[in-house]
Amino acid sequence: MPFFSMAIRSGANIWAGWAATQPYRRLAAHRRSLLQLPYLSFRFSPQIKCPGVWRSRARSSTSHDNGAPPVTATEPEAQDEVLLESPAQFRIYKSGKIDRLNERTLSPTGLDEATGVTSKDVVLDADTGVSVRLYLPMLKEPAASTKLPVLVYFHGGAFLIGSAGDATYHSYVNALAAAAGVLVVSADYRLAPEHPLPAAYDDSWAALQWAAVSAQDDWITQYGDTSRLFLAGDSAGANIVHDMLMRAASDNDGGEPRIEGAILLHPWFSGSTAIEGEPPAAAMITGMLWSYACPGAVGGADDPRMNPLAPGAPALEKLGCVRMLVTAGLKDGLAARDRAYYDALVASGWRGDAAWLESEGEGHVFFLEKPGCENAKQLMDRVVAFIAGS
Repeated sequence: MPFFSMAIRSGANIWAGWAATQPYRRLAAHRRSLLQLPYLSFRFSPQIKCPGVWRSRARSSTSHDNGAPPVTATEPEAQDEVLLESPAQFRIYKSGKIDRLNERTLSPTGLDEATGVTSKDVVLDADTGVSVRLYLPMLKEPAASTKLPVLVYFHGGAFLIGSAGDATYHSYVNALAAAAGVLVVSADYRLAPEHPLPAAYDDSWAALQWAAVSAQDDWITQYGDTSRLFLAGDSAGANIVHDMLMRAASDNDGGEPRIEGAILLHPWFSGSTAIEGEPPAAAMITGMLWSYACPGAVGGADDPRMNPLAPGAPALEKLGCVRMLVTAGLKDGLAARDRAYYDALVASGWRGDAAWLESEGEGHVFFLEKPGCENAKQLMDRVVAFIAGS
């Protein structure tokens, strides 16, 4: 992929065509040219024109090629200004409204013939609509003697779009459940801006508690071994994994789950300024999206949930799991940030075991778009081995 991308849902990407095309570790040599790129306002300024598909448009403040002054927009018209748009994905207005432009393809539950995995949906809260989708792989031994590790999965989507039932995620989790031999609980959390953060975090925590502590489902009771509990997620979902680990470490009511392992697939972290090796556009774009999903965040993109390395953020040594795998694609604009997270974790004094896997020549969550490619197969093999304990 010749552009920096940040996937927002299963193969649907936000592209920033002006960002660096090189792997993150080679970006430093080009930093001077990167700093000359167009500036992006964290206030979603409608006057800014950006190259690539990320663009801002002011419908009411029209261009004036004839030399006439711009027309002053009325308040209703101003509220209808398009501040940010990702074609075929979403359009964000000054009023705060979002148009989700992509028609989600939802997969039904049931038996997946390709993998032998059976799935079902369970509603956790009828008032909020929060639910989970469970995936049970084909059992190779009698049910009475088979207890599977339980893995709670959190989908990506910049907290704005996506679903546990999305066709791409459904396909990926089916494959994961079959390959790793795990019972998967895929959380379907509420989305911003209708439900600003921390709604997604709170819903995800409720799903984790339901799966690991309450064990009210017959599949989990009969087939799941919650003493072998794993968390996994991609992009914003991997960000959620980090938040869940912090919550597990700080829960003082005695009901926190014991998490054996955490898998962060191309986690979405950011900050108010770019770090070494990170395209400045990456921090700018992710900061904009974070401000939209979490408008009340203290410190903006330096909120510890988005920037775990920010001054004053909770110490990484407190993360509530025994083992962790962090992965990145080297053509992903977020790769430098992901590597910095891994390095900080290793240096923090955390007593767990951390592992790192980078995919040469690959962009953000490439494994969702092209699961059959060699690097995606290698990534799946590493995830399976991690769950198995190697």
